[in-house]
Amino acid sequence: MGKGGNQGEGATEREAPMPTFSWEEIQKHNLRTDKWLVIDRKVYNVTKWSTRHPGGHRVIAHYAGEDATDAFHAFHPDLDFVRKFLKPLLIGELAPEEPSLDHGKSAQITEDFRNLKKTAEDMNLFKSNHLFFFLLLAHIIVMESIAWFTVFYFGNGWIPTLITAFILATSQAQAGWLQHDYGHLSVYKKSKWNHIVHKFVIGHLKGASAKWWNHRHFQHHAKPNIFNKDPDVKMLHVFVLGEWQALEYGKKKLKYLPYNHQHKYFFLIGPPLLIPLYFQYQIIMTMIVHRHWVDLAWAISYYVRFFCTYVPFYGILGSLLFLNFIRFLESHWFVWVTQMNHIVMEIDLDHYRDWFSSQLAATCNVEQSFFNDWFSGHLNFQIEHHLFPTMPRHNLHKIAPLVKSLCAKHGIQYQEKPLLRALLDIISSLKKSGELWLDAYLHK
Repeated sequence: MGKGGNQGEGATEREAPMPTFSWEEIQKHNLRTDKWLVIDRKVYNVTKWSTRHPGGHRVIAHYAGEDATDAFHAFHPDLDFVRKFLKPLLIGELAPEEPSLDHGKSAQITEDFRNLKKTAEDMNLFKSNHLFFFLLLAHIIVMESIAWFTVFYFGNGWIPTLITAFILATSQAQAGWLQHDYGHLSVYKKSKWNHIVHKFVIGHLKGASAKWWNHRHFQHHAKPNIFNKDPDVKMLHVFVLGEWQALEYGKKKLKYLPYNHQHKYFFLIGPPLLIPLYFQYQIIMTMIVHRHWVDLAWAISYYVRFFCTYVPFYGILGSLLFLNFIRFLESHWFVWVTQMNHIVMEIDLDHYRDWFSSQLAATCNVEQSFFNDWFSGHLNFQIEHHLFPTMPRHNLHKIAPLVKSLCAKHGIQYQEKPLLRALLDIISSLKKSGELWLDAYLHK
């Protein structure tokens, strides 16, 4: 048994030297069927376990063969809990001579960012104000009640119907921002309570799926604006984004649509159709195909409530049309707000930057005001939200000056714009990418 054998086999295993690996070896394990990653210099084989990962298997796959330390800490507020799942996956550690970061990522920027996060923790910026989130939920319920009262009192004429639709679209948009808070585990200290309320808000108040949102949105946060990794830039050949994709499509003579006019047809097929057509279909199919029965039950509760409320005024067909009109309105709100921070930034293949640099390359901010905060669900602080996804949104403005200082120290651009400028830049960005595509298509 060796020294200390009377303490059992586990003790012997703990005393055995830990296998060490080089980055060259680790980076070979970045396949769909073979995934290793590094957290705090420890090497983990997550190949089999990734299918059970609550955030989805793809978000882990995006970090296969890389250091995932900052992403791991960013997404998991309860580290003691999640480390229990890591222990059985541990297979070794980085060799002593190996740097802590892969692909030449900046050690100094990473150290400074981690110090910044420690400062945020010392300032209690990860502590939420429960009254703040209660009032957000309350104002959504108030809007839902006002909407019903409008048609109940004034009837189902065109004017009351339009007013009700705009009120419900507003409540849906605000519920979308609120579910985002719970989905990021930024309200309650215990993840369990965040998950429960998340299912209620996204399921019962919006008719969508928590698991669908988690698996999609966490990929976006892990690798924002990275082709083949961020689902938000997977445009199904409808648009070309950024410089690389525009030039690639042009050189390969790919013309699924006239991309030089995409800044025009964006108004016809972007904001109007994303939620009522694409998202709605994708959500329902995901719940059924992957058997997310709990999410499906929550979503059904939304539809039951909606139709029980409005069928007496509009009938079944009229209520169905009314529902899709509400989602048509909400879709405009959602698309403009979510794209003003990302589509205008760098969109490219993975350059394997450190966490801080990768988030700054893919995000920009919109100026703070009471309206901007409410209108965007505080996603006008997109930079800070991406750096600290579990930080409650009401604290993002407090960390912003320190993020600006860190950017200035390392010569990284920190972009902040007026709201109107940010919205117009979406069109400018699409136009620029379309022109790059056309030039490459005609001349290369």
